[in-house]
Amino acid sequence: MLSSVLSPLVPVVLCIALGFAIARIGWVRASAIADLSNIVFLVLTPALLFRTMGQTRVQELDFTPVALYFATAMLVFAATLLREGWSVAGAARALAHTFGNTVMIGVPFIGLVYGEQGLVALFTLISLHSLVLLTAATLVFELVQARAEQGQPGAVARSRGQTLWRAARNSVLHPVPLPILAGLVFAQTGLPLPGVLDQALALLGRAVGPTALLLVGVSLAYTRIGQNWRAALRIAAVKLLAMPLFLGALAWALGLSGGAIAVMLVTAALPVGANVLLFTQRYGAMQDEVSSAIAISTALALLTLPVMLALAQLLRG
Repeated sequence: MLSSVLSPLVPVVLCIALGFAIARIGWVRASAIADLSNIVFLVLTPALLFRTMGQTRVQELDFTPVALYFATAMLVFAATLLREGWSVAGAARALAHTFGNTVMIGVPFIGLVYGEQGLVALFTLISLHSLVLLTAATLVFELVQARAEQGQPGAVARSRGQTLWRAARNSVLHPVPLPILAGLVFAQTGLPLPGVLDQALALLGRAVGPTALLLVGVSLAYTRIGQNWRAALRIAAVKLLAMPLFLGALAWALGLSGGAIAVMLVTAALPVGANVLLFTQRYGAMQDEVSSAIAISTALALLTLPVMLALAQLLRG
């Protein structure tokens, strides 16, 4: 069992370590990270997402595991707000506790461990991941700001409905959910992809795993943790351990099992996603702490993921 848990993790570790090494010796500069990220997020990942979901019928999808994931995430989100208070810092930490790196690490890792069926379960989650979590965090941020602006002279009244609609729209019109939804719509037509296009998408899709993992290593090489390591470590502990353990306990209590449930548990154990940093930068709060949390959780995930994989094996039934 140990070899079955560790074997898919070895290529992940090697790719991340190689990316770290080539950055350290200067083959890839920090200024190139944004361009490499654009290749992964805007070209390679949409090709993989569209091709995979373009062969999947909606009636074949099981939304029970996704519902379990979001129930867990929203409970952790709410618990964080209760502990931290209704504030910008509380919203940022709540999002960091629940928003994982489902694309750059999740896609190659789940693909290695669970194959095509695992990816379908993951993509079903990803299609709603940003929409649900980023919209919830946006609403909290906007409500906090609206409360802070009350009573200030010259303050402009904002429509919370418009704010929520804009957040939901931007979460869908995004290079990750959009090709998933487009692929599902295409699949319902029953038409096959033209052979040349299918081969091109397959070629691009196969490049997602190694390129994304190399980029994780490069990013780690240029990340400075600094004085925020204690707070970042607390965030990492919640994201890597508390959230997946809570999901596993909830699945056990509800009598849920199977491959898709196992995928949800492993996905819940992924490190903090980069979108959390982009989100905090947008609102000008908690950037240093979140940046450190992304780096620390990514590094520690190499130690915690084998444990969560073993736990997930118990849920496969």
